[in-house]
Amino acid sequence: MLAEVHERDGYPVNWPEQPGNWLTPPSLVAAWVVELDGRIAGHVGLSRSGAGDAAPGLWSDRTGVGVDGTAVISRLFVAPSARGRELGASLMARAVAEARLRGLHPVLDVVASDTAAAALYERLGWQFLATVEQRWGPDQHVAVRCYAAAP
Repeated sequence: MLAEVHERDGYPVNWPEQPGNWLTPPSLVAAWVVELDGRIAGHVGLSRSGAGDAAPGLWSDRTGVGVDGTAVISRLFVAPSARGRELGASLMARAVAEARLRGLHPVLDVVASDTAAAALYERLGWQFLATVEQRWGPDQHVAVRCYAAAP
């Protein structure tokens, strides 16, 4: 399903050499999938802040809450054939609830060109923090939009 999402939407931007490892980075705290008709139809992860995450630092600067007081929602995707059923919103709600149970404030980064994802986050009431440019490799710079869940 991830390959299907990548082919259709270009997510993830850089196809991982080992998709399973990409879905389960060392910083991962928890992950969930949603099923539709007995098949996995979506995924979301919740991670601790890593070196490449911009939103935790922006939230920390804005609120005075340390970066360690945040949790990063990541790896959200829904199968193209399962879209339009609020599965992405449901996955987001589950990840946000878990972050809050752990006493952490949910934040996220999204590639600026992914307007559908940004529209989802804004529809769900997430607060836009800033757009920043990140270096993803020697020849790759990517603009990302950073968000925080409503307090």
